Amino acid sequence: MKKKNVTLFLANPRGFCAGVVRAIKIVEEALLKFGKPVYVRHDIVHNHHVVSRLKTMGAIFVEELSAIPDTSQPVIFSAHGVSQAVVNEAKKRNFLIIDATCPLVTKVHKEAERWVKHNTFLLFIGHKSHPEAVGTTGRIPQHLVHIIENVQDARNFSPPPHTKNLAYVTQTTLSLNDCAHIIQTLKSRFPHIQGPQTSDICYATTNRQQAVISIAPQVNTMLVIGAPHSSNSLRLVELSQSHGCPNTFLVQDTSELKTHMFPPETQAIGLTASASAPEHLVSEIQQHLSLWFQLSLSHVTTASENIVFPLPKSLRPSLPTSP
Repeated sequence: MKKKNVTLFLANPRGFCAGVVRAIKIVEEALLKFGKPVYVRHDIVHNHHVVSRLKTMGAIFVEELSAIPDTSQPVIFSAHGVSQAVVNEAKKRNFLIIDATCPLVTKVHKEAERWVKHNTFLLFIGHKSHPEAVGTTGRIPQHLVHIIENVQDARNFSPPPHTKNLAYVTQTTLSLNDCAHIIQTLKSRFPHIQGPQTSDICYATTNRQQAVISIAPQVNTMLVIGAPHSSNSLRLVELSQSHGCPNTFLVQDTSELKTHMFPPETQAIGLTASASAPEHLVSEIQQHLSLWFQLSLSHVTTASENIVFPLPKSLRPSLPTSP
Protein backbone atom coordinates (compact mmCIF):
# COMPACT_ATOMS: atom_id res chain seq x y z
CA MET A 1 0.00 0.00 0.00
CA LYS A 2 1.27 3.45 -0.92
CA LYS A 3 2.19 5.55 2.10
CA LYS A 4 0.34 8.82 2.63
CA ASN A 5 2.27 12.06 2.09
CA VAL A 6 2.55 13.90 5.40
CA THR A 7 4.53 16.99 6.42
CA LEU A 8 6.52 16.57 9.63
CA PHE A 9 7.11 19.90 11.37
CA LEU A 10 10.23 19.68 13.52
CA ALA A 11 10.38 22.24 16.33
CA ASN A 12 13.59 24.12 16.92
CA PRO A 13 14.75 24.71 19.64
CA ARG A 14 13.93 21.34 21.15
CA GLY A 15 15.57 18.84 23.48
CA PHE A 16 18.38 19.37 25.95
CA CYS A 17 18.87 22.82 27.46
CA ALA A 18 22.16 24.10 28.87
CA GLY A 19 21.19 23.18 32.43
CA VAL A 20 20.42 19.58 31.46
CA VAL A 21 23.62 19.27 29.42
CA ARG A 22 25.60 20.55 32.40
CA ALA A 23 23.90 18.19 34.88
CA ILE A 24 24.51 15.10 32.75
CA LYS A 25 28.10 16.16 32.08
CA ILE A 26 28.66 16.55 35.83
CA VAL A 27 27.71 12.91 36.45
CA GLU A 28 29.85 11.72 33.53
CA GLU A 29 32.87 13.75 34.60
CA ALA A 30 32.51 12.71 38.25
CA LEU A 31 32.58 9.05 37.16
CA LEU A 32 35.71 9.68 35.10
CA LYS A 33 37.48 11.56 37.90
CA PHE A 34 36.41 9.55 40.96
CA GLY A 35 35.43 6.18 39.51
CA LYS A 36 32.39 4.08 40.36
CA PRO A 37 30.07 4.63 42.03
CA VAL A 38 28.84 8.19 42.25
CA TYR A 39 25.58 8.84 44.10
CA VAL A 40 22.89 11.11 42.71
CA ARG A 41 20.03 12.38 44.84
CA HIS A 42 16.85 12.22 42.74
CA ASP A 43 16.89 11.69 38.96
CA ILE A 44 19.58 14.00 37.59
CA VAL A 45 16.98 15.12 35.01
CA HIS A 46 13.45 13.87 34.44
CA ASN A 47 14.08 11.34 31.68
CA HIS A 48 14.42 7.61 32.25
CA HIS A 49 16.54 7.10 29.13
CA VAL A 50 19.15 9.51 30.49
CA VAL A 51 19.00 8.00 33.98
CA SER A 52 19.27 4.42 32.65
CA ARG A 53 22.38 5.26 30.63
CA LEU A 54 24.08 6.87 33.61
CA LYS A 55 23.21 3.86 35.77
CA THR A 56 25.05 1.59 33.33
CA MET A 57 28.08 3.88 33.69
CA GLY A 58 28.10 3.52 37.48
CA ALA A 59 25.76 6.17 38.87
CA ILE A 60 23.51 5.16 41.76
CA PHE A 61 20.29 7.15 42.09
CA VAL A 62 18.57 7.60 45.45
CA GLU A 63 15.61 9.64 46.61
CA GLU A 64 17.02 10.46 50.03
CA LEU A 65 20.54 10.78 51.44
CA SER A 66 19.67 8.16 54.07
CA ALA A 67 19.93 5.56 51.29
CA ILE A 68 23.63 6.39 50.78
CA PRO A 69 26.18 4.54 52.92
CA ASP A 70 29.07 6.38 54.54
CA THR A 71 31.33 7.02 51.59
CA SER A 72 34.12 9.20 50.23
CA GLN A 73 32.61 9.00 46.73
CA PRO A 74 30.81 12.05 45.30
CA VAL A 75 27.19 12.81 46.12
CA ILE A 76 25.53 14.84 43.37
CA PHE A 77 22.45 17.04 43.73
CA SER A 78 20.12 16.92 40.72
CA ALA A 79 19.46 19.77 38.30
CA HIS A 80 16.23 20.62 40.15
CA GLY A 81 18.02 21.76 43.31
CA VAL A 82 17.58 20.74 46.94
CA SER A 83 16.45 22.26 50.21
CA GLN A 84 18.82 23.63 52.84
CA ALA A 85 17.99 20.63 55.04
CA VAL A 86 19.42 18.29 52.39
CA VAL A 87 22.57 20.41 52.10
CA ASN A 88 22.98 20.42 55.87
CA GLU A 89 22.53 16.65 56.10
CA ALA A 90 25.11 16.07 53.37
CA LYS A 91 27.61 18.33 55.14
CA LYS A 92 26.94 16.66 58.48
CA ARG A 93 27.80 13.30 56.94
CA ASN A 94 30.95 14.78 55.35
CA PHE A 95 29.89 13.84 51.84
CA LEU A 96 31.87 15.10 48.87
CA ILE A 97 29.10 17.30 47.48
CA ILE A 98 28.89 18.18 43.79
CA ASP A 99 25.98 20.48 43.01
CA ALA A 100 24.37 19.96 39.57
CA THR A 101 21.54 22.42 40.28
CA CYS A 102 20.76 24.38 37.13
CA PRO A 103 22.23 27.90 37.48
CA LEU A 104 18.82 29.36 36.62
CA VAL A 105 17.27 27.47 39.52
CA THR A 106 20.10 28.68 41.76
CA LYS A 107 19.15 32.21 40.67
CA VAL A 108 15.64 31.62 42.04
CA HIS A 109 17.10 30.24 45.30
CA LYS A 110 19.16 33.39 45.77
CA GLU A 111 16.21 35.65 44.97
CA ALA A 112 14.06 33.83 47.54
CA GLU A 113 16.74 34.06 50.21
CA ARG A 114 17.31 37.74 49.49
CA TRP A 115 13.63 38.66 49.83
CA VAL A 116 13.32 36.86 53.15
CA LYS A 117 16.44 38.60 54.50
CA HIS A 118 14.62 41.86 53.86
CA ASN A 119 11.65 40.86 56.03
CA THR A 120 9.50 40.01 53.02
CA PHE A 121 6.86 37.28 52.85
CA LEU A 122 7.46 35.18 49.74
CA LEU A 123 5.01 33.64 47.29
CA PHE A 124 6.45 30.79 45.23
CA ILE A 125 4.52 30.35 41.97
CA GLY A 126 4.83 26.70 40.98
CA HIS A 127 3.74 23.13 41.61
CA LYS A 128 3.90 21.97 45.24
CA SER A 129 5.13 18.45 44.52
CA HIS A 130 7.82 19.43 42.02
CA PRO A 131 11.42 19.02 43.27
CA GLU A 132 12.19 22.59 42.28
CA ALA A 133 9.39 23.91 44.49
CA VAL A 134 10.48 21.68 47.37
CA GLY A 135 14.09 22.81 46.99
CA THR A 136 13.37 26.53 46.72
CA THR A 137 10.80 26.79 49.51
CA GLY A 138 13.08 24.61 51.64
CA ARG A 139 15.72 27.32 51.51
CA ILE A 140 13.73 29.73 53.66
CA PRO A 141 11.71 29.57 56.92
CA GLN A 142 8.37 27.90 56.25
CA HIS A 143 6.35 30.61 58.02
CA LEU A 144 7.63 33.12 55.45
CA VAL A 145 6.61 31.31 52.24
CA HIS A 146 3.42 30.18 50.54
CA ILE A 147 3.04 28.24 47.26
CA ILE A 148 0.67 29.54 44.58
CA GLU A 149 -0.19 26.89 41.99
CA ASN A 150 -2.87 28.64 39.91
CA VAL A 151 -5.00 31.76 39.51
CA GLN A 152 -7.53 30.51 42.05
CA ASP A 153 -4.76 30.20 44.64
CA ALA A 154 -3.73 33.77 43.84
CA ARG A 155 -7.30 34.96 44.37
CA ASN A 156 -7.69 33.09 47.66
CA PHE A 157 -4.34 33.90 49.26
CA SER A 158 -4.52 35.96 52.44
CA PRO A 159 -1.27 37.45 53.76
CA PRO A 160 -0.37 36.53 57.32
CA PRO A 161 -1.19 39.17 59.95
CA HIS A 162 1.35 42.00 60.26
CA THR A 163 2.86 41.15 56.84
CA LYS A 164 3.79 44.41 55.15
CA ASN A 165 6.04 43.31 52.30
CA LEU A 166 5.23 40.70 49.64
CA ALA A 167 7.36 39.31 46.82
CA TYR A 168 7.14 36.42 44.39
CA VAL A 169 9.47 34.08 42.54
CA THR A 170 8.50 31.36 40.08
CA GLN A 171 9.40 27.83 39.09
CA THR A 172 11.57 27.89 35.97
CA THR A 173 9.47 25.42 33.94
CA LEU A 174 6.02 27.01 34.05
CA SER A 175 3.76 27.92 31.15
CA LEU A 176 4.42 31.53 30.21
CA ASN A 177 0.72 32.31 29.81
CA ASP A 178 -0.38 30.61 33.04
CA CYS A 179 2.37 32.33 35.01
CA ALA A 180 1.48 35.72 33.51
CA HIS A 181 -2.17 35.34 34.59
CA ILE A 182 -1.14 34.39 38.14
CA ILE A 183 1.25 37.35 38.42
CA GLN A 184 -1.39 39.70 37.01
CA THR A 185 -3.89 38.48 39.60
CA LEU A 186 -1.41 38.97 42.44
CA LYS A 187 -0.46 42.46 41.24
CA SER A 188 -4.11 43.49 40.97
CA ARG A 189 -4.69 42.38 44.57
CA PHE A 190 -1.35 43.55 45.97
CA PRO A 191 -0.09 46.52 43.90
CA HIS A 192 3.11 46.78 45.93
CA ILE A 193 4.15 43.14 45.51
CA GLN A 194 7.70 42.83 44.21
CA GLY A 195 9.23 40.29 41.86
CA PRO A 196 12.41 39.38 40.01
CA GLN A 197 13.97 41.93 37.68
CA THR A 198 13.93 39.35 34.90
CA SER A 199 11.57 36.40 34.47
CA ASP A 200 12.42 33.26 36.43
CA ILE A 201 11.03 31.07 33.65
CA CYS A 202 14.14 29.84 31.89
CA TYR A 203 15.10 30.76 28.33
CA ALA A 204 14.86 27.13 27.19
CA THR A 205 11.34 26.69 28.55
CA THR A 206 10.31 29.91 26.82
CA ASN A 207 11.90 28.97 23.50
CA ARG A 208 10.46 25.45 23.40
CA GLN A 209 7.01 26.76 24.27
CA GLN A 210 7.14 29.39 21.53
CA ALA A 211 8.14 26.79 18.94
CA VAL A 212 5.19 24.56 19.91
CA ILE A 213 2.78 27.51 19.84
CA SER A 214 4.00 28.30 16.31
CA ILE A 215 3.52 24.74 15.04
CA ALA A 216 0.29 23.69 16.81
CA PRO A 217 -2.22 25.48 14.52
CA GLN A 218 -0.62 23.88 11.44
CA VAL A 219 -0.79 20.19 12.37
CA ASN A 220 -3.33 17.42 12.92
CA THR A 221 -1.23 15.68 15.58
CA MET A 222 1.55 16.95 17.86
CA LEU A 223 4.04 14.62 19.50
CA VAL A 224 5.95 15.86 22.56
CA ILE A 225 8.85 13.65 23.59
CA GLY A 226 9.26 13.75 27.35
CA ALA A 227 8.47 12.17 30.69
CA PRO A 228 5.06 12.15 32.42
CA HIS A 229 6.68 13.54 35.60
CA SER A 230 8.51 16.32 33.74
CA SER A 231 6.98 19.76 34.29
CA ASN A 232 8.37 21.28 31.11
CA SER A 233 7.10 18.29 29.07
CA LEU A 234 3.58 18.63 30.44
CA ARG A 235 3.52 22.37 29.77
CA LEU A 236 4.39 21.75 26.10
CA VAL A 237 1.46 19.35 25.79
CA GLU A 238 -0.93 21.83 27.41
CA LEU A 239 0.22 24.70 25.20
CA SER A 240 -0.09 22.66 22.02
CA GLN A 241 -3.61 21.62 22.96
CA SER A 242 -4.65 25.18 23.82
CA HIS A 243 -3.10 26.71 20.69
CA GLY A 244 -4.75 24.73 17.95
CA CYS A 245 -3.85 21.04 18.28
CA PRO A 246 -6.05 19.22 20.79
CA ASN A 247 -4.72 15.93 19.37
CA THR A 248 -1.40 16.23 21.24
CA PHE A 249 0.39 13.30 22.87
CA LEU A 250 3.24 12.98 25.34
CA VAL A 251 5.43 10.02 24.37
CA GLN A 252 8.61 8.72 25.99
CA ASP A 253 9.87 6.80 22.95
CA THR A 254 8.73 4.83 19.87
CA SER A 255 7.11 2.12 22.00
CA GLU A 256 4.32 4.56 22.85
CA LEU A 257 3.47 5.49 19.25
CA LYS A 258 0.08 4.13 18.15
CA THR A 259 -1.69 4.43 14.80
CA HIS A 260 -4.84 5.80 16.46
CA MET A 261 -2.89 8.98 17.28
CA PHE A 262 -3.09 9.93 13.61
CA PRO A 263 -6.63 10.44 12.25
CA PRO A 264 -7.39 9.54 8.60
CA GLU A 265 -7.34 13.21 7.58
CA THR A 266 -3.76 13.68 8.88
CA GLN A 267 -1.71 15.87 6.58
CA ALA A 268 0.76 17.34 9.06
CA ILE A 269 2.42 16.16 12.28
CA GLY A 270 4.39 18.26 14.75
CA LEU A 271 7.35 16.88 16.70
CA THR A 272 9.28 18.39 19.59
CA ALA A 273 11.27 17.24 22.62
CA SER A 274 11.24 18.64 26.13
CA ALA A 275 14.35 20.13 27.71
CA SER A 276 15.27 16.81 29.33
CA ALA A 277 14.73 14.55 26.29
CA PRO A 278 17.79 13.41 24.27
CA GLU A 279 17.96 14.11 20.54
CA HIS A 280 18.34 10.45 19.57
CA LEU A 281 14.68 9.95 20.56
CA VAL A 282 13.66 12.56 17.98
CA SER A 283 15.54 10.66 15.26
CA GLU A 284 14.05 7.33 16.34
CA ILE A 285 10.49 8.65 16.32
CA GLN A 286 11.04 10.29 12.95
CA GLN A 287 12.27 6.96 11.55
CA HIS A 288 9.29 5.14 13.04
CA LEU A 289 6.84 7.61 11.50
CA SER A 290 8.50 7.06 8.12
CA LEU A 291 7.30 3.44 8.29
CA TRP A 292 3.71 4.71 8.21
CA PHE A 293 3.97 7.91 6.17
CA GLN A 294 5.93 9.43 3.32
CA LEU A 295 7.41 12.29 5.29
CA SER A 296 8.31 15.73 4.03
CA LEU A 297 10.33 17.63 6.65
CA SER A 298 9.70 21.24 7.59
CA HIS A 299 11.99 22.81 10.20
CA VAL A 300 10.33 25.52 12.29
CA THR A 301 12.92 27.68 14.05
CA THR A 302 11.70 30.34 16.45
CA ALA A 303 14.93 31.06 18.36
CA SER A 304 18.64 30.22 18.41
CA GLU A 305 20.46 29.05 21.52
CA ASN A 306 24.16 29.23 22.32
CA ILE A 307 24.16 29.28 26.13
CA VAL A 308 26.68 27.06 27.92
CA PHE A 309 26.92 26.71 31.70
CA PRO A 310 30.38 25.89 33.13
CA LEU A 311 31.00 22.81 35.23
CA PRO A 312 31.67 23.14 38.98
CA LYS A 313 35.29 24.03 39.71
CA SER A 314 35.96 20.58 41.18
CA LEU A 315 35.33 18.99 37.77
CA ARG A 316 37.05 21.50 35.52
CA PRO A 317 40.37 20.49 33.94
CA SER A 318 43.36 21.73 35.90
CA LEU A 319 45.36 24.44 34.21
CA PRO A 320 49.01 23.56 33.59
CA THR A 321 51.38 25.26 36.01
CA SER A 322 53.99 27.61 34.64
CA PRO A 323 57.57 26.23 34.60
